[in-house]
Amino acid sequence: MTVKGIDVSSYQSSTYSTAGLDFVFVKATEGTSYINPRMTAQAARARAAGLVVGFYHFLRPGSMKAQAAYFVEECASIEGDPLFADWEDDGVSCAQKDAFLAEVKRLRGATHRVGLYCGQYYWLNRDTTSNAGDALWIADYVTAGKPRIKAAWKFHQYTDSPVDTNLGRFDNRTALREWTDV
Repeated sequence: MTVKGIDVSSYQSSTYSTAGLDFVFVKATEGTSYINPRMTAQAARARAAGLVVGFYHFLRPGSMKAQAAYFVEECASIEGDPLFADWEDDGVSCAQKDAFLAEVKRLRGATHRVGLYCGQYYWLNRDTTSNAGDALWIADYVTAGKPRIKAAWKFHQYTDSPVDTNLGRFDNRTALREWTDV
């Protein structure tokens, strides 16, 4: 059994459909100068529908401590919302990704799960530590729930059409919510 969700950014509306969803992950920040202008409204829509809400930060080259602080300060999260690093920029090393995860965990780890989002290519070819924090959210556009990796994963983004669509490895929304309660 799995739970279903989507992830949204400023490219999506704040009035997306929540039908059939259990969770929504919202882009919060990028680097140290970008905040998703729709973040608060997008998160509010999911919360109003009773969905689990999480947030992600798009990593850019630069200080990982500064980016972690920016993310946790600007993110519209509440206690229990999972927080993710979005690792897609070739200028961000595996060591920097690990430093970001460690800093967010230091700043919010007592009240939030802290995980990693990346594509299958990054996980298999750029990652050298297998560090995904509390959860690996893997993007691999193949059959839902069957990413082409051997590592344990919690979330699988399996398509971007019509929106980024994901599965979570939980029996139901209650199990997902229990996992988020750190």
